Amino acid sequence: MKPLLKHRWKMLPIFTAFLIGITASSLFAQDAPAPELVSSAIWEKVADGLDFPEGPAWNGQGSVYFSNAYGDWIGRIASAQVDTFLSRTPDSTVFSKTNGLTFDRNGNLFACDFGKGAILKFNNSGEVKEYATGYKGKPFNRPNDLAFDPEGNLYFTDPHNYDPEHPDGIVYKIFRYTKEVVPVIENIAFPNGIAFSPNAKYLYVCESARHRVDRFALKENGTLDSLEVFAELPGGDPDGIAFDQDGNLYVAHFGGGTVAVFNPEGALIKKILTPGKKPSNLEFGGPEMKTLYLTEDETNAIYTFHVDTPGSPLFYSPQTPD
Repeated sequence: MKPLLKHRWKMLPIFTAFLIGITASSLFAQDAPAPELVSSAIWEKVADGLDFPEGPAWNGQGSVYFSNAYGDWIGRIASAQVDTFLSRTPDSTVFSKTNGLTFDRNGNLFACDFGKGAILKFNNSGEVKEYATGYKGKPFNRPNDLAFDPEGNLYFTDPHNYDPEHPDGIVYKIFRYTKEVVPVIENIAFPNGIAFSPNAKYLYVCESARHRVDRFALKENGTLDSLEVFAELPGGDPDGIAFDQDGNLYVAHFGGGTVAVFNPEGALIKKILTPGKKPSNLEFGGPEMKTLYLTEDETNAIYTFHVDTPGSPLFYSPQTPD
């Protein structure tokens, strides 16, 4: 198998990635085996009647929370029942429109609010605080997805225009203790899903407007190394991502109608057909982390199926106590 394609850039105090399009055929050897194709019949619907569901987040205690990106409430699934965690009225300022969600070690829910251009923090009672409201006096553009590193620093994607020729998306880092906000990747074409590898050596970012997944090695001083193209997904946008405990990366292929599974070397090993063409995000959960939750936006529903290999617990989550 060919190694991951790697691009070296001149490093600046704030890392800027000027990205180059690469054909998918250059990634893998011509004799690579065809990926396993899995029927969409495996999925079980657990919620429907939603409004562009997104951002599933496992709280480590039996519940998955999710956004209605174009709705007025954040939902929760527990014991096969769907209820409302928090709703807003037309004059409410609690939140606007949320996308990616994740939990911290203390059970607080963090949300990308793309309506406000902010990152929000909710406690268990639904009380909300603005965790970060922008950079250099300006709101963020459209915060999309987010992930904690092992130290509790929060990284999130902030896309702007969907234009591969003029990339203007940013990935930010919010420091745990100081709440300082710094851009760590700039000039990326619509950054979307984001996740750390189970060994914490790499940060993975979906670059949707270029239909590929990039990764960045984390250096000992906390900065990011050069961009590597990990995988390409033509025919749709790589959206939300999650790892299993073997280091395989699950990618919601929005527009492609599949969950694509890549091994740690970047080879496509499985394509799981989804109930609609617009899978948007996914999350491992359940008592043994063997339930994969999927938000799907053509059917406006949430689905699950059982996996043999457990999902990898997220860093700084309720499942990784001090």
